Order: sequence, then structure tokens, then C-alpha cells
Amino acid sequence: MSAVGRMLVILGVFLIIAGIGLSLAPRIPWLGRLPGDIVIKREGFTFYFPLATCILLSLVLSLLARIFNR
Repeated sequence: MSAVGRMLVILGVFLIIAGIGLSLAPRIPWLGRLPGDIVIKREGFTFYFPLATCILLSLVLSLLARIFNR
């Protein structure tokens, strides 16, 4: 049963960090507007795919996961 409790604590910490990140994300002006983010604007239609932002977040999260797994 202790494994389930540990997993719930880790999940709770992750949710807290995600919540703080989401609340602070609008204060970072360059996040989502990096070179490499794809934006297509047409009449009545806008397609936005943050490719560079996804790659950057993936690198940061991979580094954090690697640090915490050691």
C-alpha cells in the first residue's frame, strides 16, 4: 500500500507544479512566439502550431526527468 501512497504524493506534487506553471505561463512573453512556431492566418481561419515551443518544453522536461531519476 505504501507504493500507492508514494505514487499519489508524486502525482500531487506534479499537479501543483503544473498548476503553478500554467498560472505563470502568460507572464512569459516569448513562450509560444518562438522562431519556428507555425502560424497560418487566412480569412476567418487561424492555424497555430507551437513547434519550437513544444521542442523546448520537451527538452526541459526530459532534463528534469533525467535529473530526478538519478
